Amino acid sequence: MKFRHAAAAITALLVMNAAAAQTAAPAKPASTPAPAAAEAKPGANAATDPATPGMPKAEAPTAPAGAEATAALKPGDATAGQGKAAVCGACHGMDGNSTDPQYPRLAGQNEQYIAAQLAAFKSGKRMNPIMMGFAQPLSEQDMHDLGAYFATKASLPGVADQALVEQGQTLYRQGDLARGIPACMACHGPDGRGNPGARYPQVGSQHAKYVEARLKAWHDNGPQMDDPHNKIMAGIAQKLDEKDIAAVASYLEGLHTNEPAAATPATP
Repeated sequence: MKFRHAAAAITALLVMNAAAAQTAAPAKPASTPAPAAAEAKPGANAATDPATPGMPKAEAPTAPAGAEATAALKPGDATAGQGKAAVCGACHGMDGNSTDPQYPRLAGQNEQYIAAQLAAFKSGKRMNPIMMGFAQPLSEQDMHDLGAYFATKASLPGVADQALVEQGQTLYRQGDLARGIPACMACHGPDGRGNPGARYPQVGSQHAKYVEARLKAWHDNGPQMDDPHNKIMAGIAQKLDEKDIAAVASYLEGLHTNEPAAATPATP
């Protein structure tokens, strides 16, 4: 308050002095020409550099759109992802092992695949009303942090229906050349852990009901989004019959190894 009063007093004093000076100064003849300073100067209409009056102000180079976000993106941090995953636990389980088969197991899933799917949900390329709502507030860094967290978790083994194992195993490991069905393990690996570099998901230990639902959706509706992997899966699923789908889905739930997946180290 003291500073504000002092500033007001100084301002009033300056105004008074200026008024007095103007009164004391002799009036100039009306015929006096305008000062030369009124003439236009180079750069007068441009922003000027305060250090050099009259000179155009140097413009800082503009970074390409998205460059800042790209530079700021770091590898997924599993420790940061743990806190962000709290909201995921209601459906997918706190450790990524969902108990309700309509929700996929995320434990052991690779970071790249999870981040890519969250981005697809956020953009609307992959349609799911529930997941779209959860993905909207996530940044790209959040998506990678969540992926890194779930990648460190061990997927609990499931149990396959023994009556379907033989057919499911044949399709997974050999495919069906006569019908143009490739072996599933060509993309998802012999142990079902997927291929992180190519963003092929882990499918081993996944709920049979969830896998069956996804394969049926591809079989009946074709690709659900404009994505090369999605188109590949739709093309394969449309060659499978109901028994094939049930068999391979059951086989995948029981597909697992005794070795835990390699944990992704958290960023310090």
